[in-house]
Amino acid sequence: MSIKSYLKKDTSSAPLAVFRIGFGVMMLISIIRFWSYGWIEKLYLEPQFHFSYYGFEWVKPLGDWTYLIFIICGLSAFFVVLGLKYRLSIILFFLSFTYIELMDKTTYLNHYYFISILSFVMIFLPANAYFSLDNYFRQKQYKQIPKWTIDSIKLLLGIVYFYAGLAKINSDWLFKAMPLKIWLPSKYDLPFIGENLMQQEWFHYAMSWSGMLYDLSIPFLLLYKKTRVFAFILVVFFHVFTRVLFPIGMFPYVMIVGSLIFFDAKVHSKIIKWIKSLLKVFKVKIQNLPTSNFQYPKQKIVTSFLAVFFIFQILIPFRYLLYPGELFWREEGYRFSWRVMLMEKRGYANFKVVNPKDKTYFYVDNSDFLSSFQEKQMSTQPDFILEYAHFLGEHFKSQGIEPIEIYVESYVALNGRRSQAYINPDVDLLKEYESFQPKSWILAFKDEIKGF
Repeated sequence: MSIKSYLKKDTSSAPLAVFRIGFGVMMLISIIRFWSYGWIEKLYLEPQFHFSYYGFEWVKPLGDWTYLIFIICGLSAFFVVLGLKYRLSIILFFLSFTYIELMDKTTYLNHYYFISILSFVMIFLPANAYFSLDNYFRQKQYKQIPKWTIDSIKLLLGIVYFYAGLAKINSDWLFKAMPLKIWLPSKYDLPFIGENLMQQEWFHYAMSWSGMLYDLSIPFLLLYKKTRVFAFILVVFFHVFTRVLFPIGMFPYVMIVGSLIFFDAKVHSKIIKWIKSLLKVFKVKIQNLPTSNFQYPKQKIVTSFLAVFFIFQILIPFRYLLYPGELFWREEGYRFSWRVMLMEKRGYANFKVVNPKDKTYFYVDNSDFLSSFQEKQMSTQPDFILEYAHFLGEHFKSQGIEPIEIYVESYVALNGRRSQAYINPDVDLLKEYESFQPKSWILAFKDEIKGF
């Protein structure tokens, strides 16, 4: 099939409608959950310093106005569920959610990045074509949409899974069962399996290998009709089990709901029929509307743009190849590459503030400036260490301490190894600046991790 004929192929709009509803519900629950746990105040309002992404230093919490960003995010998610002013709603959701994600690098998680790029893709998809309030107001619904709109979501889910599987093909994960060998024994309090299964070394290896095989194969098993039901059962089991083991929030449920997109339109039509019957209980009348096929006014421009977007998503996880040294140690090119739960790093960073003029110095108590969570993240990631050093420099300069130099004594333990010196203690970090260039002041890793 040629690309031209593929782009002309239509399919039922029901799967995209169900995906829109499921996505919106998961996001609304996530925002409510985040707020109810007091994390807005704890993570964004209480800390006096926030770590920034390179190029996005201007994105900061807005004091009490930060709550407004979460309100906008939650309301836009709710409107996405309803399919009300969908295009505006999904744009607002993308912008507000991404702003929240960018406010502090300390909170970075792969699944936050996934939600951002997924909501970005959804801006260009007619997810309100069917079973939406937009249908009611325009008195028209579209039961047929271009097939590529649904396939684009399948592709994005497939990239996430497949790259997560590729990342697990490394010697620490497969041949040392690290870091699962560190994490799983701590789950001794789990009923039935905690005191026995979680303590067994063979189980640590079984989890490592099965996790790798699952991530690599699940997109293809979901695509193939004969294995789809089995694959979905695997998806549910895998994500529920990992949710029991690890505090990873709503991500497992997002992936379970998202995987429904692989099923045929008949399944989604049944889901919509069930939702309609549920609405009838609440006296909501569903109006029968005239139908037609959805047509993009500028499909060539949209598809070309999304093609570039997906090429970028395929290439960006490999940017680590542009940097020297061990990726897990240096972490240059580590983020935004679907490397999920692959390492356990523990670190120590002691900052020394020096006045070279009168040769005096003192050490910084990090708890004076950082929360315990921020300090833990900072102590093992070079870009955090550099940004924090510059923050300290500005802080002490404002107190009249000049000239000033800042050095750090840093040690990090990676995946159960003995602690090693991490940052060159003779480098004045105030003379170093963040960029895409390799960081020469990171000390060499005294071991080797083979793999992708």
